[in-house]
Amino acid sequence: MDTEKIEQLARRKGRAFKVLIVDDEPRVRDVFREFCEISHFVEVDVAENGAEAVEKVENSDYDLVTMDLIMPEMSGVEAVGRIKQLRPHLPIIVVTGNATERLVKQAGLEGASSLLYKPVMMENFVDEVIATFEKQIGL
Repeated sequence: MDTEKIEQLARRKGRAFKVLIVDDEPRVRDVFREFCEISHFVEVDVAENGAEAVEKVENSDYDLVTMDLIMPEMSGVEAVGRIKQLRPHLPIIVVTGNATERLVKQAGLEGASSLLYKPVMMENFVDEVIATFEKQIGL
């Protein structure tokens, strides 16, 4: 992981980045958490479904959300829409393994900023996270 780049961006921002990882699979949440926590300039929170994610976004400020699309209780597509109503400028990276093209398109229409397909390689995940942080800082 390019920890130096994330450190530089966090210093420009004036604080660590806060990331919310949303996935109904514990293993996936753990892997993405580990990807992010390699740098102490990224604080990670997790949610098991869209409803929990919306509640967390209502009560906390995040710099980035990663969102699975197919989950129980509230789908990722619905969660993306609700989160964008609450925080229109909050970037959401959709991370999905088996969503249909229709679901992926719908997530984009709801406001998702980018898309990664599972299985996600660490390098691709980190590159997308860094690109998202750079956009926030205005680089």
